[in-house]
Amino acid sequence: MGKVARFILRRKGGKGWHWTDIFTWVWLVGGLIIMFGPAVWLVFSSLKTPAALAEFPPSILPYVTSQATVEGYDKPLMLYDAKMPDGSTRVLAEVRRIGLVAQMVDPKAPSEIVKVNINDRTPVRTMSFATNNYTEPFVHFDFLRYLWNSVFVTVVATVITLVVNSMAAFALSKYEFKGRSLAMLVILATLMVPLSVIMVPLYSIISSLGLFNSLWGVILPTVATPTGVFILRQYMLTIPDELIDAARMDKASEWQIYWRIVLPLTAPALAVLAIFSVVWRWNDFLWPLIVLSRRELYTLQVGLSIYSGELNVQWHFILAMTVVTMIPVVLVFIFLQRFITTGIAGTGLK
Repeated sequence: MGKVARFILRRKGGKGWHWTDIFTWVWLVGGLIIMFGPAVWLVFSSLKTPAALAEFPPSILPYVTSQATVEGYDKPLMLYDAKMPDGSTRVLAEVRRIGLVAQMVDPKAPSEIVKVNINDRTPVRTMSFATNNYTEPFVHFDFLRYLWNSVFVTVVATVITLVVNSMAAFALSKYEFKGRSLAMLVILATLMVPLSVIMVPLYSIISSLGLFNSLWGVILPTVATPTGVFILRQYMLTIPDELIDAARMDKASEWQIYWRIVLPLTAPALAVLAIFSVVWRWNDFLWPLIVLSRRELYTLQVGLSIYSGELNVQWHFILAMTVVTMIPVVLVFIFLQRFITTGIAGTGLK
């Protein structure tokens, strides 16, 4: 631990602080806050009650106003630290509020009504984690069904994407044929075509094939991606052609060359594409919303929209379930992140 501390706290100027040390710390700490600040806020906000979410100014930690059961009152009353005219402070419970004056009582002696200006009191707050934000959607809503639909779409679409794109990349990188460069140019040109342009034709094709209101209608139109073909092709260009020629001399079929030689050597690029594919499919909202109209087929992102009513938005459920939806993507990134640097670094080499 001492070596880690010395490594982190070392300075360019020796014992004193150099201006570059200060700039580096400000840059790194600022970047850390910008990158992880929203995620930390999301996690803590998902553990807040609806009343705590509506507070202004908002707080990062999930605080709630303490309540006390007072004799003679049916419901628990909010507790406040009230400043008295003599300068002392008492813990009082609010009975009602009339304008700028609150009628309050001492929980230990509720017979006497004390009038306090609302500016002379502060709520007694304690930290409380609303864990029911995570449990109620599983009990009262069909959240597990939405979760399974998203897992099925993401896993199947990612597997098909890896197979289809790797086959196309293998042909475009290791086969010499007329129009190869033009084919690659056309594939890359499709990156400039937004989904909104091809949405109506895609919908017509899916409807004609009978895939409307089917998870396969969500999966199949998105399995061939120009980004995936480009990444895999550039990486496969780094594989020596002599290795493939040697395999052909050993009577290996093209399928064996692709499956046993090219794919294992392309594992870093495949891992990068797998991460991209998981993020794309897991977070996709617009296309599943168009294809799926039956509630039991909703994916997770579409299912979250049921918490947004016309007049009421259940933010505590939305935030909690958003945290749950982040977990699979984070786990995939943790397991495959060691391939990212290798895969991206090798993509531009030849």
